Amino acid sequence: MDENAADGWDVVARAQELSRQGEEFALATVVWRSGPSSGHQGSRMIVTADGRQIGWIGGACAEPAVVRAMQQAVVDRTPRLLLLGDAAKFGGSLPEGMATVPISCASDGALQVYVEPVVPAPHLLVVGRSPMAHTLGGLADVLGWRAEVVDAEAFSAEAVTARTVVVVATQGHGDEDVLEQAVLARPAFVGLVASRRRGETVVGYLADKGVDAGLLGAVRSPVGLDLGRTTHREIAVAVLAELVALRASGALEPQRTEAPAVADPVPATADVVDPVCGMTVRPSPAAFPYELDGTTHHFCCAGCRTAFSKAPNDYLPEGSRC
Repeated sequence: MDENAADGWDVVARAQELSRQGEEFALATVVWRSGPSSGHQGSRMIVTADGRQIGWIGGACAEPAVVRAMQQAVVDRTPRLLLLGDAAKFGGSLPEGMATVPISCASDGALQVYVEPVVPAPHLLVVGRSPMAHTLGGLADVLGWRAEVVDAEAFSAEAVTARTVVVVATQGHGDEDVLEQAVLARPAFVGLVASRRRGETVVGYLADKGVDAGLLGAVRSPVGLDLGRTTHREIAVAVLAELVALRASGALEPQRTEAPAVADPVPATADVVDPVCGMTVRPSPAAFPYELDGTTHHFCCAGCRTAFSKAPNDYLPEGSRC
């Protein structure tokens, strides 16, 4: 199926897939409409962190404003409720917290769109077969995390992504090999369940072997809050408690290992305001350009461009009129 043609429950199904895959995105849903409008209640759209769009939310007037709000939601992880249309039609009595986006389309419709950021649950990979390892996996499941417990022999770096949290709990059964594979896979976090002395020995061995010191320096050993003398299963509670605290602080976000982006020799075009309706648009050949006295104006729709072309002085500020 063409992702742009997906709608309604198809978009929800794709959202579930993306969440399982560990992708971060924003989901927009039309919760109310006043016709005539190309958007319909229940229409949905996804915008991923890398800018991919899935689904359809409305026409040329509504979609750009919604996409910008979704991109911002991915960044600040804050939901928002948007009114796209003329707020004056509602007598100024809009719900608290609703953002108004003026649009001026030929349909004269209006939409309310709920935009919510979707942050995937942490992927916890516990390597080990002890009661502690299985208890840790079970507790993480209760929290809604995506948890896996594998033996050292079954562990593979291919199962690790930039969002994976790896806890090595092999307890002497291949600690060095598993920890080496784990750090080289560059997960979001690596913790080693071991005594402080044992942890120093394992990390020192890998350093002598030539494993990058920066990667080894990020290993948390011993992992888990210090609760004093505890049972094996209570150690699982201590480990998960530390992981929850780290997640709350943002420390389990993917490591940024890529090189800094090289500045584009052609600077990005700044958004401009449609002089007719006041809507923000991004200048491009698709934004209905209209040149007047050496200045190119851009519009959200053909209707605004036509209105401007017929009477530009009605929309230009004083001092720049013809």
